[in-house]
Parts: sequence; structure tokens; C-alpha cells
Amino acid sequence: MSATAMHDPSKTSYYVNDDLYDEIIAAFTNWQRDDLAVIDPVERDMFRRLLEQEARLLDKDQLEEWLKLFAAECVYWAPATVTGGDPRREVAISFDDRRRMEDRVYRLRTGFAWSQKPKSRTVRMVSNVEVFRTDKPNVRMVRASFQICEFRGFETRSLPGWAGYRYVEQNGRWEIQARQVNLLECDQCIRNPSIVI
Repeated sequence: MSATAMHDPSKTSYYVNDDLYDEIIAAFTNWQRDDLAVIDPVERDMFRRLLEQEARLLDKDQLEEWLKLFAAECVYWAPATVTGGDPRREVAISFDDRRRMEDRVYRLRTGFAWSQKPKSRTVRMVSNVEVFRTDKPNVRMVRASFQICEFRGFETRSLPGWAGYRYVEQNGRWEIQARQVNLLECDQCIRNPSIVI
């Protein structure tokens, strides 16, 4: 992913190509290693706060603000396999680029997203935050466990799992370049995942 977009990533999916897939797969392979763990409590706390901010924005249905946490060129990936694998060859619950993410938010705001009538109410818990170095000083990988409690209709359900993030420092802040959501039951029937998981 180039830092300076030559096109508007909210209009076209120009950056979703083999280079992007190769980069994402490499970033999410063999990254959770003790020798790469960041032990600086200040940096760890900064990323923990970013994840808590994201959870709050999603729970409060501030989806437009949530989108602003992402880099212009970004992906949102929810594998349907336990190992994640290669999204070019394996089924995914979601593999969205910037344009698709903005489409989802727009559709939810139209009032015609029937899967969100009635609208879900959610509470997200985030824990076990770990930060890992990469070979680039302005890129960090972050892992966190999560549990989403969703109430809709007359039912409350739980969606536990862990998420991996690739953060890049640019534009004077840390932005999410890739978010991989690993549901505990990713390869089972999860019915209608119409909320941002």
C-alpha cells in the first residue's frame, strides 16, 4: 500500500491487487513473537487506548468516526477459517477495502438495511493487548482479544475472538492499515453478521 494515494480509494478499488494480498499475508504471518514484543508501557498503553476508542465508537454507532481511524488505503478482513490463510483462495466473512467499508456504512444509514431493523445494541470488551515491532519503524502489529455482546430483537448473543491490527504512523498519527477479525466460531454458522465485528 502506498502512503500517498494517486486515486481516491473511496471511489475505486485500485489498490486491491496481488501486491496488496502478498503484503497482507506477509504481515499476518509469524508476527506474534516474544522477540518482537514491545515492552514500553507508554507505547502499549497508547495502542490500548486506540482499541478502546474504536470499541466505543462502534458501540455508539459512530461509524463515520470509526472510518476515520483507518488509513486511506486499508482492508477489513474477517477470515472464515481458523488459520486466516490466503483471502484470494479461502472463504472470508468479509474482505473489504476502503470503498466497500464506506458502502457498508452508507447502506446502514439509508434505513433500508433490513438486517438492522431493529438496530443492534452492542457492548465490546477488549483485553490482552500486545504490541509487536516490524521491520519498519512506523509500522506496528497489535493483537487484542475481544468479546462483542449484541442485543437485537429479543436476544443477546456473544461473539468472542481476537483481532490483529497493522497500524502505520502517517499523517501525524497511527492509522489502521489492516484489521483482521478472528471470530472463535469463524467456521460455523454465525447467522447475520450485519454489525461491524
